[in-house]
Amino acid sequence: MSELSEIYQEIILDHNKRPRNFGELPESTCSADGHNPLCGDELTIYVIVDGDTVCDIRFEGQGCAISKASASLMTLKVKGKPLAEVKEAILEVCDMLTAQEEPADLDALGDLAALSGVRQFPMRIKCATLAWHTLKAALEGNTKTTTE
Repeated sequence: MSELSEIYQEIILDHNKRPRNFGELPESTCSADGHNPLCGDELTIYVIVDGDTVCDIRFEGQGCAISKASASLMTLKVKGKPLAEVKEAILEVCDMLTAQEEPADLDALGDLAALSGVRQFPMRIKCATLAWHTLKAALEGNTKTTTE
C-alpha cells in the first residue's frame, strides 16, 4: 500500500470512528433521509440555511465506514459556505467518484481526496455518494433519496 493510500485510509477510519457534526439538528430548516439498499446505509442530513448560506449541518444514521466518513467529511466541507459553493462541491465530489480518469488535482480537494480510492471499488461508490445526494435532496426540498 502506498503512503498516500495509507493516509487516505487513516482519514476514512478516523471519520468513521469519530464522525464530525454527528447528531440531530432539531432546528434544521431542511432535511432529507438517504438510503442505500445495496449496502444498508441509512442517514439523515439536517441543514440550517440562512439566506444564501449553509450555517449548520449535521447527520445521523448508520452505515459502513465509507458512508459515515463521507458524510462527516461533507459536513466539514460545506458548513458555513454559500449555497452556490455547496452545490459546486456536491458536483465536484460526485464527479470525482464516478469519472473514468483520476482527478487531476487531488490536493485541491483536501481531506475529501481520501474518498478518491473508492473509485477502485464500483460497488462502494454509492456508499461514498449517499450523503452528497441526500444533501442535494434536502437543499432541493426533497425529503428522501435512494441510491440505486
